Amino acid sequence: MSSEDMPGSETKDDRTLQFYSKEAPVYTASGKGGVSRHLTGFLQRLPSGAKVLELGCGGGRDAEAMIAAGFDVEPTDGTPEIAARAEERLGRPVQVMRFDQLSAEQSYDAVWANAALLHVPRGALPGILARVRTALKPGGGHFASFKGGGREGRDTFGRYFNYLSREDLVECYRQSGDWETVSIVEYPGGGYQSVAEGPWIAITARRPL
Repeated sequence: MSSEDMPGSETKDDRTLQFYSKEAPVYTASGKGGVSRHLTGFLQRLPSGAKVLELGCGGGRDAEAMIAAGFDVEPTDGTPEIAARAEERLGRPVQVMRFDQLSAEQSYDAVWANAALLHVPRGALPGILARVRTALKPGGGHFASFKGGGREGRDTFGRYFNYLSREDLVECYRQSGDWETVSIVEYPGGGYQSVAEGPWIAITARRPL
C-alpha cells in the first residue's frame, strides 16, 4: 500500500476512476454472485416499496435484488463504463453520478452505499456524507461499508481507499451532521480478484425525524 499521490481534500480520485473505466468488463463480471451480506438486514428495516438511492452500484447485483424485492431503486455509478454494464443487467437506466454531484434534498427513504464511499478522499468524506444525509427523508436509513485499517493509501491496483478505523468512521459521520447510529460492525472480508481478506467496517444509520 502506497501513500504516494494522495488526493487530499479533493472529492474524487482520478486514478481510481481510471481503474474502473479500464477494468469495467472484468470488474462487473466479478460481482455476479450473491448480494452483499448486509443487504437483507438493511432492507428489512425499510417500509414496503421504499425509494432507495444506490451509490456505486457496480455491476448492479444489489440493485437487481432490491428491484426484485419490490423497492423503488435509483442505481447510480460514477464510472460511465460500469453504469453501462449495470444498465445491461438491470434493463433500466443507470445514472452516471459521482458522489459530489448528489444534490437531492429529502428525496429518499434510504441510501445504500456498499463498498462505494471507501474511495472518497478522507478529507472530503464528511462533506459527501452531509450530501447523503440531505438526500434522505427524515427517518430515512443509510448503509455504507469501508475497508478498515486506519491509514489511507492505495492498493496494488492503484486505487485509493480511505481505510477507516472505527474512530475515524464515527468522527466522519459526526462532522457530517446529526445521525442516529443503528449499528457499526467490523468483520473480515475480501477484495477484487480474490485479494486476501482484510478488515472491513460497516455502518447503518438514520437521519433523525
